[in-house]
Amino acid sequence: MSILVDTHPLSRRATIVDIARLADVSTATVDRVLNGRQGVKAATVKRVMKAAAELGYVDESDERARDVRPLTQISFILPQGTNRYITMLGRMITETAPQLERFSIKPTVEYIDSFNPDLLAKALRRYAKHADGIAFMAIEHPVVREAVTRIAAAGKPVVTLISDVASPGRMAYFGLDNRAAGRMAGYLLARFISKHPAKVAMIAGSLSYRAHGEREMGFLDILQELYPDIEVVGLREGHDDEALNYRQMRALLSHHPDLDGIYNIGGGASGIGRALKDARRERDVVFVGHGLTSDTREFLLDGTMDAVITQSAEDTIAKCAALFRDLREGHKIGNLADPMRIEVVFRENLP
Repeated sequence: MSILVDTHPLSRRATIVDIARLADVSTATVDRVLNGRQGVKAATVKRVMKAAAELGYVDESDERARDVRPLTQISFILPQGTNRYITMLGRMITETAPQLERFSIKPTVEYIDSFNPDLLAKALRRYAKHADGIAFMAIEHPVVREAVTRIAAAGKPVVTLISDVASPGRMAYFGLDNRAAGRMAGYLLARFISKHPAKVAMIAGSLSYRAHGEREMGFLDILQELYPDIEVVGLREGHDDEALNYRQMRALLSHHPDLDGIYNIGGGASGIGRALKDARRERDVVFVGHGLTSDTREFLLDGTMDAVITQSAEDTIAKCAALFRDLREGHKIGNLADPMRIEVVFRENLP
C-alpha cells in the first residue's frame, strides 16, 4: 500500500523533499523507501527511515521507525554453576533474542562466579559501561547495593531477577515473594509427612541470596506457628552445586536416619535426589524443592520429589522485556511492586 505524501506548502508536515535533503538522497529514492519498493540498499533504507523518523514523518508506532533506532542493550548477569533453573533461564533469554529484538531490545547473557559479591559488583559496573540496562540475580551485600545505587544514579535502569537486593536504586524485582514461598514449602512438607512428630532438614544454596534467607524464614515461621511437633534438625549450604548437595544429603541421612523430610531452598536438586535414591530413601523422605527443570520434572514423575515451587521463566523474561521496552518508548511504568506468581507443580499437574 502506497503512502500518501502531503506536499501542500502550508502543511506543517515534513515532505519527501525535507527527508531527501536530510538523508542526502534523491526524492525518488525517498519515495521508493517509503512505499516499500525494491532496489534500495539496506544502508540507504536505514538512512532514509532515520531521517523520516527524526522529522516526524513516520509515526513512532511504525515498526520501521523503531528499526532505525539503536537497539536497547540489556545485560543479563546470572550466576555460573550447576543450577539448572538459572542455566535454563539464560538459555531461554538467548533463544528469544530474535523476538526481543522486534521490541528493540538486544539481550546478552553474562555468567559470573556464584556467591561472590565482589565479583558481582565488579561485573555490574563493567557491563553497565556499555549496556543501556542491567538485569541480574542479586546477592545481598553492601558492595552490590552500592554498585546498584551508582549505576541507577548514572541514569541506567537496574532490575533484579529471582533474588532481590535492598537498594533504593533498583527499579524492579522479577521474582517470588520468597517468604511466602518458604511458608508454602513448610506447609507442603507438613501435609505430606504421614507421621508426627517428625524431623526435617533444609539445604540452601547460600543465605547470601536474599531469596534463600527469606525462604528459610518463611519455612521456620509456619512450622513454629502450625506444626510445632516437626523438628528442624539442620540447615546446610550446598552452593547450588549438585555434587556438594549430594554429600550434604548423605551426611544428613547418616546423622539423622529417622529424617522425614528435606526442603531444598535453592538449586542442585539432582544431587539431593541421587543421594536419596542411593540410600534407598526416595520413597519415605518427603522432598520439596524449587525450580521446574528437566531433573526436577523426572523426580516428580518417579516419585523422588513430592512438589516443586517455581516461577515461570517465560513470564520472567517477558515482564523484564516489557519494562525495558516501556522505558525506551517513554510509556508510563505501571505497578512494579507485585511479585511473580508462585506456582506449585506436582506429578499430576506437570505442564
